[in-house]
Amino acid sequence: MIYWLYETFHINIFGYITVRAGFGFFLALLITLFLLPRFIKWAQKTSSVQPINDWAPQRHQEKAKTPTMGGIVFIFATLIASVLTIKFSNIYALVGLLTLVLFSLIGFQDDYAKIRKNQNLAGLKARTKLLLQIVSALIIAFILFFYDNFNTELFVPFLKMPLLDMGGFAILLWVLVIISTSNAVNLTDGLDGLATVPSIAALTSFSIILYITGNVKISSYLLMPSFDVGEVAIIASALMGALTGFLWHNCHPAEVFMGDSGSLALGGFLGYLAIITKSEILLLLIGSIFVIEALSVILQVGSFKLRKKRVFLMAPIHHHFEMKHWAENKIIVRFWIIAVLSNLVALMSLKIR
Repeated sequence: MIYWLYETFHINIFGYITVRAGFGFFLALLITLFLLPRFIKWAQKTSSVQPINDWAPQRHQEKAKTPTMGGIVFIFATLIASVLTIKFSNIYALVGLLTLVLFSLIGFQDDYAKIRKNQNLAGLKARTKLLLQIVSALIIAFILFFYDNFNTELFVPFLKMPLLDMGGFAILLWVLVIISTSNAVNLTDGLDGLATVPSIAALTSFSIILYITGNVKISSYLLMPSFDVGEVAIIASALMGALTGFLWHNCHPAEVFMGDSGSLALGGFLGYLAIITKSEILLLLIGSIFVIEALSVILQVGSFKLRKKRVFLMAPIHHHFEMKHWAENKIIVRFWIIAVLSNLVALMSLKIR
């Protein structure tokens, strides 16, 4: 709509990505702040609350009546704000919206099953969820590879030239990136606001990279690849605004959880951003907290199966610190600090490329 105003009435200010990204941020923020309190009241009345695992740290039992599926609200707000601000002829922006929708729907099915059966482990079966994620990721990868003939070169942080051209194998990497990031964010979403701020930090970094990648002059100066992906920065900005509004109610003690409806969509979208900015490797630094959380689970499971011994008191790793009797706020804030610092390092790598 806003871009339509630029095209129809030649209001130049609405043609700038930065201006429309600002509009998207505040629109999504206001929509979330308006809808979320009403969603919380509705969820409490309908007992749409988070089932807690019996093996979770004891203090988690206090959160048993906290509403979940808040991700529906901030994803909806992001979609509305994006539709009002993006240029619809941009394929990358449309696929970005598709990514949010597909992975949010998978998460919603999982959340709904848990709520209906009032059991944390009664959601979608692991195989079913993974299959749905693979199908969704393949749809996204195929659109990029076959419809748009997207660049398949692999770039490494701090190097000015691509490492190699992956060709058709790029599809496998893209699917892996989207699925692993989606699940990593989902694993991180275990404490109040723990996944929210690192996601905002990652989206901030990707918004900057998207703007640079979409600007031929700046990308040429920094020796970075250039694609018409600048419009996706508007969606990322809208999602940042929606998450900021969500954090207002999600910070400790949380009034609402995002649930798989939000975490799977967040992770899937971050994976998509990494692909279209050629930052698949840099994602390890941008999403450092998500990587640490996922690795802790892999190490724990692997060690127990091979050695019958645990590496951590409990995994993901934020539960390990809970078992060591760290205050929840201390764990959350320290993880936030690590996320912000790692994103600053990631942005420094752009100039050094």
